[in-house]
Amino acid sequence: MRKWGVCSVLLLAQVAWAQSALFKGADLELGAKLIADNKCQACHIRRVGGDGSAIYRPQGRINTPGYLRGMVEQCNTELNLGFFPEEVTAVAAVLDRDHYKFK
Repeated sequence: MRKWGVCSVLLLAQVAWAQSALFKGADLELGAKLIADNKCQACHIRRVGGDGSAIYRPQGRINTPGYLRGMVEQCNTELNLGFFPEEVTAVAAVLDRDHYKFK
């Protein structure tokens, strides 16, 4: 009985962390590194104040994984970051994991 309880908890934890199909296989470590290296949080703080987290989930704007990836691509283009498509996806996947949690 105890074994079943542990397995159930592990299975539920995996389901809770499931990401959108768009982000399957994305390199989360790379995405986190790109966010840190490019000082994304500092830019968000300049734009919205506070700790910068208010930029996530603006009223009705980012409501799908595709739109989230598009917003990361917009930052890539506007700021001339030079991210390759898989890097844009990696950054979006980290944002999904940490802020949006799309299914």
